[in-house]
Amino acid sequence: MTQKTIQLQLAGMSCAGCARSIEKALNAVDGVASVNVNFASEIATVEGSKLDSAQLVHAVKQAGYDASVVNHDEPNDDPRDQAQQLQLYKFIAAAVLSLPLLYTMFGHFSWTRAVPVPDVLMAPWLQLLLATPVQFIIGWQFYRGSYHALRGGAANMDVLVALGTSAAYFYSIYLAWFAADYHPHEGLYFETSAVLITLILLGKWFEARAKGRSSTAIRQLLELQPQQALVELDDDTTQTVAVAELTVGTIVQVKPGQQIPVDGEVISGQSAVDESMLTGESMPVSKQSGDKVIGGTLNSTGFLRIKVAHTGKDTALAKIVAVVEQAQASKAPIQRLADRVAGIFVPVVLVIAALTLVTWYFWLAPADWRQAFEATVAVLVIACPCALGLATPTSIMAGSGRAAQLGVLFKRSDVLELTQQVDTIVFDKTGTLTEGKPKLTEFELLSQVYQQAEVAALVLSIEQQSEHPLAAALVEGMRAHTESTQSITDFNAEQGKGVVATAQLHDTQQTVALGNQALMQQLGVTINENVIARTEELQHAGKTVMLIAVSGELVALVAVADTLRSTTKTALERLRQRGLKLVMLTGDNARTAASIANELGIDEVIADVLPTAKADQIKQLQQQGRKVAMVGDGVNDAPALATADIGVAMGTGTDVAIEAADIALMRADLGSLVDAIEMSELTVKNIRQNLFWAFAYNTLGIPIAASGLLAPWLAGGAMALSSVSVVLNALRLQRAKR
Repeated sequence: MTQKTIQLQLAGMSCAGCARSIEKALNAVDGVASVNVNFASEIATVEGSKLDSAQLVHAVKQAGYDASVVNHDEPNDDPRDQAQQLQLYKFIAAAVLSLPLLYTMFGHFSWTRAVPVPDVLMAPWLQLLLATPVQFIIGWQFYRGSYHALRGGAANMDVLVALGTSAAYFYSIYLAWFAADYHPHEGLYFETSAVLITLILLGKWFEARAKGRSSTAIRQLLELQPQQALVELDDDTTQTVAVAELTVGTIVQVKPGQQIPVDGEVISGQSAVDESMLTGESMPVSKQSGDKVIGGTLNSTGFLRIKVAHTGKDTALAKIVAVVEQAQASKAPIQRLADRVAGIFVPVVLVIAALTLVTWYFWLAPADWRQAFEATVAVLVIACPCALGLATPTSIMAGSGRAAQLGVLFKRSDVLELTQQVDTIVFDKTGTLTEGKPKLTEFELLSQVYQQAEVAALVLSIEQQSEHPLAAALVEGMRAHTESTQSITDFNAEQGKGVVATAQLHDTQQTVALGNQALMQQLGVTINENVIARTEELQHAGKTVMLIAVSGELVALVAVADTLRSTTKTALERLRQRGLKLVMLTGDNARTAASIANELGIDEVIADVLPTAKADQIKQLQQQGRKVAMVGDGVNDAPALATADIGVAMGTGTDVAIEAADIALMRADLGSLVDAIEMSELTVKNIRQNLFWAFAYNTLGIPIAASGLLAPWLAGGAMALSSVSVVLNALRLQRAKR
């Protein structure tokens, strides 16, 4: 049954425990196969069959949170912006009401008695009047969150905040109302509850702003898409229309300095196009008639007429955004530890708080409710697991977003985490190490039966039907000898060997074979020693040799050569410096492959491999205990890319290869592979830093609070600061250099 994916934009989450509650609620809906809730992006990704978006939204709301379906076709303003503004307004209102209460704290300490505090501010009923709106109106979100969390059988940060601030608030009412012989101004905690809520709201606002910055990569990509395009009409006039209204085949005009509206093909004009916003490549790319262009890139110098090839979800920009969103919404393996801890953290904190209260009241400060109470509230407040829940997803969001800006697309967060563990990299040759645009270098007749133009016509006719990377080189090369073609039937591609077809030649049907020596031997074609020697000579020069036979007789020899990419040597040297083992896996013969491998310093060559056997070679390396990354760009690389621990597709490759891979390199440059490994290392390092500080914060903070050394309002500030610091650390990834 077809699997369907629906993404929900969530609102109302306060910590990782909320994410777990939402996951639990969504998993209970019929048809749901898997759920992943990302606390940092506030996105729930639901997969399953026969999914009903209304049921999913209802399930989230029943759990006590808000949700709406993400519509990628009609991107609206991010609802998180509205939530961020609301938190800011709540903080401002809470701060206005709390500042007078905060000022009264000067009257509580002997060392601040010199600060004048008006008696009116010390009046318990004025403090009650100021604290009540903060507690129950502005802070209502904590009570609401607590209710829904507890009703769902869980406990989250809201429970800790609501419990701690309520204890301070209601204990103050008790002192003001019932303790007539007590001096209320010396023991009230109205300022504690109000200031705590204010500081937590300030932290939530900072956190929301930082989380918004961590997802700016997607926004920046979306902003690359122009909103309008200049369309040519049938009467030779032009009209400005919305990009969303463009259809395939429409002709659009792009002037110098304008952005290209959609993916298409240049039909006239010449220009340099800046593709850096999508590929990370700083140098403009020359474009002329017949070249492909990508929507969102910048036309720098010339006037272009472009035929629209893709619109909407099919454009390269839309696919890139989808991949980045997929990576940011998925959950990395390293996050499982944080999830397990967060799941039991709040109940453990409640137990610790209860033990703190008992210990202080009965042993450390017998019968002193004030000391016991302050220590208990401090424990409840400082123990919020927000930093723990944010540690991994914020780093994943920032790391994958920055990688996309560098032209590296990680399809899932686990790929971003695992890439840095690779110790062996396997490269396809053609189109990966080389330009993938070989040229015909030799065309030699081996028989006097057919003229060169006749053989050229045969090769041209056959290779026009082939998708092999060398076919285009032969077609282009043969057109220098003839423009005529032959009628070809019974075309059959022999994987890894060549092609066999039937052609009308000299008024008879002839079997034509074009391929390597293995194909000739399979067909029983005799190859003399002179031809073998010439073949070996060309192969030693790094050229790929193909033989042509007609009805079992060898008639010609052709050779093509592919040039190395200009950046290949430098990239491979950087990979060697990392201690990685480099392997070439190719269907070319051993001599040609060895010639290129020697030039590049590749450690191992596996040649003469059929496309179907490439995946088997990857498995053999994995059986040796190696973590293998496979880099390729062709249809025949797809099985190997899927088999490898990490599959890497060159952005110039086929859609099939890119679909099968885990990482897509948008630039035809292996330097991007180094970028991918470095971004993986930086992201994992950043996650570990975040997890360390999140664990260390709670490990150290709870004992300090329980010991009575931390006032509750200071504990609230420390809790807010911990979440913000984790997110700010993750944001450092957005400044990573290539």
